[in-house]
Amino acid sequence: MGALGEWDQRLFTRVAAARVPGADPALRRLSHAANHGRLWIGTAAGMSLVGGPTARRAALRGLGSLALASFTVNTLVKWSARRPRPLLEGVPSIRHLTRQPRTTSFPSGHSASAAAFATAVALESPRYGALVVPVAAAVAFSRVYVGVHFPGDVLAGVAIGAGAAALTCRWWPPHAAVPERERPAVRAPALPLGKGLVVFVDSRPDDRAPDAKVPPAERLRALLPEAELIERGPDDDVAELLAAAADRAAETRGALGVCGGDGSVNAAARAAAERGLALAVFPGGTLNHFALDVGVPDFEDTSVAVAGGEAVAVDIGVARSGAGQDMPFLTTFSIGSYPELVRLREKSEQRWGRWPAAAVALVRVLRTADPIELNVNGRPRRLWLFLAGNGRSFPEGFAPAVRPRLDDGLLDLRLIDGDHHFARTRVVASTLLGTLGHSRVYSAERVPWVELEGVSGADTLAYDGEVHPGAAGLRLEKEHRALVVYRPARPGNELRQEARRVAATARYRRRVRGRRLPADGGPSA
Repeated sequence: MGALGEWDQRLFTRVAAARVPGADPALRRLSHAANHGRLWIGTAAGMSLVGGPTARRAALRGLGSLALASFTVNTLVKWSARRPRPLLEGVPSIRHLTRQPRTTSFPSGHSASAAAFATAVALESPRYGALVVPVAAAVAFSRVYVGVHFPGDVLAGVAIGAGAAALTCRWWPPHAAVPERERPAVRAPALPLGKGLVVFVDSRPDDRAPDAKVPPAERLRALLPEAELIERGPDDDVAELLAAAADRAAETRGALGVCGGDGSVNAAARAAAERGLALAVFPGGTLNHFALDVGVPDFEDTSVAVAGGEAVAVDIGVARSGAGQDMPFLTTFSIGSYPELVRLREKSEQRWGRWPAAAVALVRVLRTADPIELNVNGRPRRLWLFLAGNGRSFPEGFAPAVRPRLDDGLLDLRLIDGDHHFARTRVVASTLLGTLGHSRVYSAERVPWVELEGVSGADTLAYDGEVHPGAAGLRLEKEHRALVVYRPARPGNELRQEARRVAATARYRRRVRGRRLPADGGPSA
């Protein structure tokens, strides 16, 4: 027996001789509960039912990591190591499992599953991870405590499980909680309680955030009681209302606000940039890509930034057609089947997560799509998909999740070539295997501009989620730092405290204004 084996045996003997009050039945039951991953499957089901999108993402990553770790341990490692189980002579009989495992000892499958699930959950949500990790650690320790594994088996299992969870990030990067916070700040009007802010509210039910229990207008009045709200009615024209709101903000030398999805934000951004106004974005759509990229995931974040005058400058992408029409975009511009891919992906990504939903959507779109032909900077190309993002996004592929910077002056081009044999099959396989960035069918490039000519085979194009008629020739470029957007510079906890203070002050002022004072100025009855 080598030095490591002797150390393993001595440590096992010490654990067997240890007496932890009340631990014998508890750890024995916990170890049994983790058989075949039942404990973690039940935990994932509970997280999915009780929690929100973050909990569902964490549960899905946890189950995927558990499956990968279990496959690695049970089909690859155990049958190659063939280490016998430890003897139970020194382990008190009260700790013995009812049925002893018959497989080999190295490594611990229970520990691998526990570490895989806990690590994966923590990658998506540190808050949920803080709850799961202690339970996973207890499961791993219980395997030594009940006498079915040596400590070295457990440590090896933990390493395999953590590695399996980390490996899932290759295919499906964890959701970023906040974007990069090192963007240079710019000046914007500080509007305490929203005085001078004119907000266009697109409050149609189908555009409202799915978790919003209070109408957007009511939330805005509670946070910014002195802001002027212009709400869209069923028959109102968006362009006219936005122009009126922007003109009103320019008259008062205030700022323009918008509450709606990416399409409404795009229109408001154009109006604000034309008049030199700062823009306040209140996420009121389904996914709110631009708001998340900027760093204002909720109304409170924007409200605090407006009150303090905290803002950043962002680029605006522009597609200029040969007919002299400009099509500004804040997130993405695409030709071909990308709009349909996004629609299918967004339909299921809240349930399954971005990467699995994107893979399924890509299969469905490429199965029925026709390639487009065009010249890219004078070079003839035949493409299945063409996508240009406003700023570099991560990860590679057609399910970008994060744009760390919105002022880098670059377009992020992503193309699927239609000239290669079995191009559709190869790109789908590369997406599923997480190797799309190395595929010869897929290409990505970051450029300040790109010329598209002779576009055929595409009747439509899309920018910021809105579909429009196609064009034969286009030039895509950037207007560098052309738009000022309110965005808080302080940490999340401090933001929440400030937002609560602002809301409480607003409620107090409304109560004071509602009181009627007697003629002599004394206190009212």
